[in-house]
Amino acid sequence: MLASCSSMPQRSWRGQPGTLCTLYEAPVQSSPAVSSALRCLVFKPQTRVGVIGCGRIGRAHLSALSKSPFVQVEVVADQVEAAAVGACQDFGVSRFTTDAQDVIADADVDAVWICSPSQFHSDQIRHSAAAGKHIFCEKPLALDLHETVDVVRLCEQRNVKLMTAFQRRFDANFQRLKMAVETGEAGRPVQLRLCSRDPSPPPRTYVDGGGGIFKDMAIHDLDMSCFILNEEPRRILARGSNMVQPEVADLSGSEAFDTANILVEFESGVVASIEVCRKAAYGYDQRAELLGTEGMLQSENVFPTTVRKHTGSWVGQADMPHDFFMNRYASAYEQETFAFARAITEDSQAPCDGWAGVRALRMALAADRSAAEQRWIDMDEIEFNL
Repeated sequence: MLASCSSMPQRSWRGQPGTLCTLYEAPVQSSPAVSSALRCLVFKPQTRVGVIGCGRIGRAHLSALSKSPFVQVEVVADQVEAAAVGACQDFGVSRFTTDAQDVIADADVDAVWICSPSQFHSDQIRHSAAAGKHIFCEKPLALDLHETVDVVRLCEQRNVKLMTAFQRRFDANFQRLKMAVETGEAGRPVQLRLCSRDPSPPPRTYVDGGGGIFKDMAIHDLDMSCFILNEEPRRILARGSNMVQPEVADLSGSEAFDTANILVEFESGVVASIEVCRKAAYGYDQRAELLGTEGMLQSENVFPTTVRKHTGSWVGQADMPHDFFMNRYASAYEQETFAFARAITEDSQAPCDGWAGVRALRMALAADRSAAEQRWIDMDEIEFNL
């Protein structure tokens, strides 16, 4: 049942009948005699959004949505009423509910942001597609490969856009590496190295039943390797171990791993090397290195500031690295949101569609099998019916 949050500020208004618009300033070129402050006012259609899930990741997306000129959040849902009310109050949303179906059925919602626990994703995608809503969904789209393929196909049949949330694609550093490959700036790619380390391990309750380190952590790096190289993977070799979180060592399969190394061989012969670990004592660590026939490009770890400190006992970075992925990728979350909202407004393809989620999941499953069977796994071995 929908409820109202009183005294919520409204960012938008109705322009032409039935059209939600935002009014923003756009720069106008003029002669030097005209003040640089001159601006014109432009009406831009907005996408009306409902958000399902107001937990940690839901709030990250609500923060990004609140900054977008292309969207208006109409309603939020969370099974915990206090979480939904808090989201309303913090992000200026006027209505909330504890039932996700209320959001999906809402006539004032054009697109649904699915930020709920993973086990609910596929059903919520199915209901949203049936209702004709465009869908932004946190990974995974579903808990197994065949269900993932089914919901992607359903969205295509219903002619609704489905976007898989791989926010690293919208990070300026990774985009710069991709641009270097596209332009041949460092020549033909020879090797790609990706490093991903979290500041501290998640609790056992998160790891238990989470699908293992390849699905819940390395999947971002697997997707990133394809994104940067713009190639399809041919085969995968992976190894995992328990090095920093002994309390999960008794879990089954790759859920017992807190550290892993993955080799991804692509169709061109290029091999990407991926290192992941659930604990780095110094903070969140995300780096990449691309070696080409004519040079090399590196993306270093990102710090809160660029300030360096020079004292009698220290010469180096003044600040420690970010302590959380939401801080590290705050801008990427915003750009991801803007990109999908523009795709809806302009009726263009989702910038990271459902098939990207299918490919990343297939790669994660290949890595999982490789670690279990101690051999290279050809991607053709991870079958699904097209």
